Amino acid sequence: MKMKHKALLAAGLMSSALAGGAVGATMLGTAGAQTSTTTPPAASTPSAPAATPGAPGPGAFHPKEDATHEKGETAAREAEEDAGQMPTVP
Repeated sequence: MKMKHKALLAAGLMSSALAGGAVGATMLGTAGAQTSTTTPPAASTPSAPAATPGAPGPGAFHPKEDATHEKGETAAREAEEDAGQMPTVP
């Protein structure tokens, strides 16, 4: 009788694990799927105004060049600024 109870318990655990796995796979299986909606491209959108030649673009590094700032800089920092790089040295 004890062996029969163990077998029933094991079968019950296995079936619930399989059922839980199937439900989880069903619920998560489509969770990452993207719905694709196609929208026609807009007519022509006006582009940004042309940049002035020699002017830095948006997001470019702009060093401070005033005298009070310059006198406190190290040579390494000034060299990086002159090269147009974001300074990494103090």
